[in-house]
Amino acid sequence: MSRIGIGLRKEHYPYLKQGSPVRVSWFEAITENYMDSKGKPLSMLEKVRENFPVALHGVSLSILGGTFPNPKYIDRWKELIDRIQPFLVSDHLCWTEEGGNYLHDLLPFPFTKEFLDFAVERVDRVQEILQRKILLENVSTYLRFQESEMQEWEFIRELALRSGCGLLLDINNVYVNSKNHGFSAQEYLSSVPWDHVGQIHIAGHTDTGEFLFDTHSRPVSSEVWDLFSQFSSKIKDLPILLEWDDDIPSFLEVEEEALKAEAILSKATVP
Repeated sequence: MSRIGIGLRKEHYPYLKQGSPVRVSWFEAITENYMDSKGKPLSMLEKVRENFPVALHGVSLSILGGTFPNPKYIDRWKELIDRIQPFLVSDHLCWTEEGGNYLHDLLPFPFTKEFLDFAVERVDRVQEILQRKILLENVSTYLRFQESEMQEWEFIRELALRSGCGLLLDINNVYVNSKNHGFSAQEYLSSVPWDHVGQIHIAGHTDTGEFLFDTHSRPVSSEVWDLFSQFSSKIKDLPILLEWDDDIPSFLEVEEEALKAEAILSKATVP
């Protein structure tokens, strides 16, 4: 499988339905957009799956949430996985729900030894339920907890090593957090257990002037591409996905942005 993919978005359904040329090699579908629908969205996903590998990426597992697991969510998730046969399954390392109320935000948590034990236990349960490895994504955040006892990359590293889960490493999120919280993005990426990284995300963010906001509404910034290039030797064999979720341009524009990754990696491999 070639390494460059883009997110499957409804704005691009007409283009794909026409059988128009596609240069990327795989698609990532947001799990919740298809697990609750047996109509047009699922039909479109199955049509795409006939010709392309698909990854399922969730936003509502709430693996660190108060009410877990949600049997209804798990059943629908498993049904979609069985139906689509994705080449990988992922969600976010965060919580989105408390007391049965879903907040629709990817919320942070303290980087403590106690919370690490808690997260490892939750990952074990998910992987036992699904009988497969899952990938968890580092999220962008806008606050830190005073209780934290370790750096974000140390927490993620220990989680992967202890649970055996894969990591979906979002380079843009690393950069956003490095600016919002004042750490070195290079140190973060140098400390990641790369043998546990199973997929890369890149995306565009918005600079509010006071902090960086992970909007997925713009082209990838030059700073994020620079990080991508610096760690290209680690990235080169991994599936790479461009996310674009707001102010979505045409399919061809999104595809062109995604293929910049291929060009950077090609240059990086020249002796």
